[in-house]
Amino acid sequence: MTQRTNDNKRIVYNTILLYIRMLFLVLISLYTSRIVLQTLGVEDFGINNVVGGIISFLGFLTSSLAGASSRFITVALGKGNLIELKKIFNNIISIHILFAFIIFVLGETIGLWFVSTKLNIPANREFAAFWVYQFSIITAMGSFISMPYNAAIIAHEKMSAFAYLTIGDALLKLLAVFMLTISPYDRLIMYAGMILCIQLFDFIIYIIYCNKKFPETHLTKLTINNTLFKEIFYYAGWTMNGSLAVFGYTQGLNILLNIFFNPAINAARGIAVQVQNIINNFSYNFQMAINPQLTKSYAQGDLSRMHQLLIASTKFSVFLLFFICLPLILEAPLVLKWWLGQYPEYTVSFLRLILITSILFALSNPIGTAIHATGKIKKFQIAEGSSLLTIVPIAYLLLKFFHVPPECVFIVHILIEMFTQYIRIRIVLPQINLPLKTYWIVALKPIIKVLILSSIIPIFLCSYMEYNLPNFFIICIICVLSCGLSIYKWGCSKEEKQLIIKKIINIKNIGR
Repeated sequence: MTQRTNDNKRIVYNTILLYIRMLFLVLISLYTSRIVLQTLGVEDFGINNVVGGIISFLGFLTSSLAGASSRFITVALGKGNLIELKKIFNNIISIHILFAFIIFVLGETIGLWFVSTKLNIPANREFAAFWVYQFSIITAMGSFISMPYNAAIIAHEKMSAFAYLTIGDALLKLLAVFMLTISPYDRLIMYAGMILCIQLFDFIIYIIYCNKKFPETHLTKLTINNTLFKEIFYYAGWTMNGSLAVFGYTQGLNILLNIFFNPAINAARGIAVQVQNIINNFSYNFQMAINPQLTKSYAQGDLSRMHQLLIASTKFSVFLLFFICLPLILEAPLVLKWWLGQYPEYTVSFLRLILITSILFALSNPIGTAIHATGKIKKFQIAEGSSLLTIVPIAYLLLKFFHVPPECVFIVHILIEMFTQYIRIRIVLPQINLPLKTYWIVALKPIIKVLILSSIIPIFLCSYMEYNLPNFFIICIICVLSCGLSIYKWGCSKEEKQLIIKKIINIKNIGR
């Protein structure tokens, strides 16, 4: 019981620390996004988004091996086997270096051909687009090789170090944006080059920190254990299917929008995605604090603890995200005007639809963590990946033959994501011995009630109010009250309500 109490305290401490980190990152990101858009202009901003995103398409390799790294390191830590941990880390580094080379080869062949011949880029910006692409390849390689060190920090639950390192990265990007505004050279090329330099600097810092703190990261020479290499590669190979689907529809939709419309549409999507990435941090930070404990609980055979963490992560990740998304969805035009001044057409509708997908992501991530903890991912990855891979073909057919507006590609994404979530639940819950009925009653049913019932009053009021500052604050207050009361009434279990009341009483007592 004492160990479980300590683990809970660690989760709370790490969550608070990650949210402090997030506040810094949000403020910096909002400012830098505005300045980058104003400095580059809509066209160059769109080019940077779509061209830089091409190499991210190869990120399905990155995501797959990053997930494998985190899972194997965390399980070994849960078992307390340092020798095995050293072998695992050594093999993971070897695999990442190998695949960084593969990214380079694919990027300079197939990827370069696609950028040169298929993308809709103005003739006078082709030279800049070429160098943005080259810098993006090297940036992706550096990010790829540094991921095992990032995974080690998170697996050890050293969230303070993770917070400091990521805040440092954000400050460097802020400096880069300032330098961009005074640069006499091509600003699109300069921006991509500075992002590359920051990535390489981050890479060096991660290595230095991990070598000082974690003995398993001390590498005198790279060695490969064939059995372990095959096990990690087999695991990563199956996660590639799901990761390929994610990066396929992410960059695939971006490419479709470029082919059927123009770079300004990519700029609108890029702005919406930046907001989405900021908002996702609200649930991601909470999940990041819980995920290592969830995986370790499974490794130690404590399924009861694992179920408790899974349900808590599912519910409160969605609730935290919805607190932010609801007023932002309702007041999107006003928020974008304050933030950017002028913004491309379709930005409002793209943002609203993308925020809905964020809520679905928050719902699916804990399920994904649970299945990765088991290691039995073959069936899960085939089913999930196959479902998600249908997003781009369906969107293409609609754009090609029915000439639908660009918003429809996001609606396709939402519908397929909902279907895929049903598939995930049916596969994962039996693997961890969590009854579907229990999951429905204690997790999904409360979430659905809160999302529907807390939205009614804010949506009704917003439909009769103009977009201005006083009404903005009124809507935000109504959203917070509606969400807060709904979460307490329908979203919390009896034990969670008692805990909330206890915390409130403690706060009152401190104030006396």
